[in-house]
Amino acid sequence: MSFLSTGTTSAATNSATANGQELINDITINNPPTDTITDIAFSPQQELLAVSSWDKKVRIYEIDSNSGNNQGRAMFEHDAPVFSARWSIDGTKVVSGGGDGQVKIYDIASGSTQQIGQHDNVVRAVRYVECGATNTPVVVSGSWDKTLRYWDMRSPQPITTIQLPERVYCMDSSQKLLVVGGADRHISVIDLNNPQQIFKSYQSPLKWQTRTVCCYPQANGFAIGSIEGRCAIQYINDNEQKKFGFSFKCHRKSGSSSTTSTTTRTTTSSSESQAYSVNAISFHPVYGTFSTAGSDGTFCFWDKDAKQRLKSFPVLPGTITATAFNKTGNIFAYAVSYDWSMGYMANRQDYPTMIKLHATKDDEIKQKNKR
Repeated sequence: MSFLSTGTTSAATNSATANGQELINDITINNPPTDTITDIAFSPQQELLAVSSWDKKVRIYEIDSNSGNNQGRAMFEHDAPVFSARWSIDGTKVVSGGGDGQVKIYDIASGSTQQIGQHDNVVRAVRYVECGATNTPVVVSGSWDKTLRYWDMRSPQPITTIQLPERVYCMDSSQKLLVVGGADRHISVIDLNNPQQIFKSYQSPLKWQTRTVCCYPQANGFAIGSIEGRCAIQYINDNEQKKFGFSFKCHRKSGSSSTTSTTTRTTTSSSESQAYSVNAISFHPVYGTFSTAGSDGTFCFWDKDAKQRLKSFPVLPGTITATAFNKTGNIFAYAVSYDWSMGYMANRQDYPTMIKLHATKDDEIKQKNKR
């Protein structure tokens, strides 16, 4: 049976709530990282998955989209945990950044690794972008040294350095839009037609620390997730923001529930609701719907335009640290590993570290007909 046709019946998935069977046919990636998974990204050109982790390595897996069979294709290393790994637009290279402050690039064809940049502190996020009217390809990296740096891969010095108000916690790009989420809830928006300066700067509408940011495929806005189980839908244009922008609660559990999860941080009375960090947001490349995943060990699919949840899935045996759709959106990858939300003491030796591939179905992820 084809991997992409497995799963539950449409009758089961029409419900927005999980019944426990939705993930039963999900495929496990062989030979996963040995420590917390920090980032996962599909190649924009073929079924290759890049994975960065706390074990100082970036792994690249080859996936058969028909069967789900997968195997390791390549691996390269940093001198410290790796926090971000992303693809070049043509799918020939993977760029990465880590705790050693290094920005590296790996060439798929030759198998060679080159350091192309250096920061004064941890590199939290990297992206491969095209700048200006000529679409010049560059690597951009955001760091705890409060800078954003652009690299052209031929020189050890950055082309441009932008001073940011705070340390970089997350970053994403789409077309000519680059959005950086920093400490103290700082959000910096950059128009890559004019990459040397910040286009717009403001504080997140969410009250607590920014955990993740993801740009819309149309590049007219972005979604922010925070540690208090909230997501904000933002638009670049002020009129669009007034009309369509909003925030909503997600990844929360009511205290009245008697279920205990491996990720529960504290005991709550029946009147309280428990909030979990939103660790990852990913937009579907075709439908523009999106996923959120969190410290509660669940992920959900949402439609921002209809302001509704399309589908929630069963609780997994650990926190979800990273997610990604493939280029066509028919595979959703999610990484289960410890997200450090409960500190050092909760990181047990038997804590699961794994990546799963879920074959998406239209009735889970496609926008519903408007009522």
